[in-house]
Amino acid sequence: MHTVVIGGGVIGLTTAYHLAREGTTVTLVDARSTGLGASDVNAGWVVPGDSAPVPGPGVVLSALKWMTRPDSPLYIKPSLKPDFISFMLGMFRASNAKAQRAGFEADLQLAADTVQLFDEYIAEGIDYELHHEGMLMAFKDQELMEHHLGYVDLTKRFGLDPTVLLGDEVRVHEPRLNDTVRGGLFYPKELHLDPGGFTTALHSKLVQMGVEIVENAPIDGVQSAGGKVVSVSSGERTFQGDKFLLAAGAWTAPLSKLFGANIPIRPGKGYCIEVEPYGLRGATNFYDAKVAVTPFKERFRLAGTMEFGGLDEKVNQVRVDAILRAPGQYLRDWEPPTAAQIKPRAGMRPMSPDGLAVIGRLPRLSNAYVATGHGMMGVTLAPGTARVLTKLIREDHLSPILEPFSPARFRGGR
Repeated sequence: MHTVVIGGGVIGLTTAYHLAREGTTVTLVDARSTGLGASDVNAGWVVPGDSAPVPGPGVVLSALKWMTRPDSPLYIKPSLKPDFISFMLGMFRASNAKAQRAGFEADLQLAADTVQLFDEYIAEGIDYELHHEGMLMAFKDQELMEHHLGYVDLTKRFGLDPTVLLGDEVRVHEPRLNDTVRGGLFYPKELHLDPGGFTTALHSKLVQMGVEIVENAPIDGVQSAGGKVVSVSSGERTFQGDKFLLAAGAWTAPLSKLFGANIPIRPGKGYCIEVEPYGLRGATNFYDAKVAVTPFKERFRLAGTMEFGGLDEKVNQVRVDAILRAPGQYLRDWEPPTAAQIKPRAGMRPMSPDGLAVIGRLPRLSNAYVATGHGMMGVTLAPGTARVLTKLIREDHLSPILEPFSPARFRGGR
């Protein structure tokens, strides 16, 4: 059986690896080089404990307030286009406590063995920087902290062992936090990794395993017959296969139309900036500012913001400046870098209306599948996505875990 994977981000690369590891021959096709965009421009976190969907109580009201501020953590560029309005209405419907809790539980189930799988990758010869220092959520706002404390029972049920840190307890855990931080939640089992190093190592491993990787080949045609995809094409080049997986990240929506579907994915732009090493204990989420900071061996990464606009990776300096201000609100001795010291980058996250990934079979096609919409959780959910998709593609086994992520929950995915 030969599978064609469309998309060379963290989801496509990880799924291609699981398929090849199980004996499937694979061709992976990317519109540019593999591992770019959001797969590299992210915090590098593996954090099931922080995988609640973006839509939740108060999100819509906050978004409306933030639309007047170009430096806000969440910015939505208004539009009267029907697909934009439909997407926003879907987000509005999902912005309630019941839907967010159900989505959080679905993500936790999908990521149940993610820590184990990332360790397995190291053991199997995929060489990348991986850390096991856990993840701290730091809060300045009492109400926001209490909202997340409401999910402690759920994360405990999944064995994540969170520790609640109130008042000065959070500074005992992380002494560099200042006195304005009211408390935090520490998840000891979470990981962080160098995302660019991970995708580069995956690419190399796939080549060693005999996977054909074709770069700079944007798919522009899908050929089907009798309810099955026969081939996909990029210009004059054609890629035939028995099974086809669409994993094109933020570019999935227009590509899905070539398959006769209409998967409602919109790009959510995020940024990352790297500075000199800074001695934090581990990955830390400055939750009120929506900025994630990650200590690597030789650098310190800041990542954040969510900007709903077009499919472009242009850097907005206003939003970069907002990210650079955030550490000074939480840390005692933060010295922001000068403009000459940094090279900010932007990447497009694939966002769905309800904040959940879209994983499963494409409508009316017996041999075509989709995996997208992982939002800010692409690295966290990649191993679980790859594991269940491999069973679906190879054995036609639809895991119950995939039910909340079905494309059929959207009109265009039926």
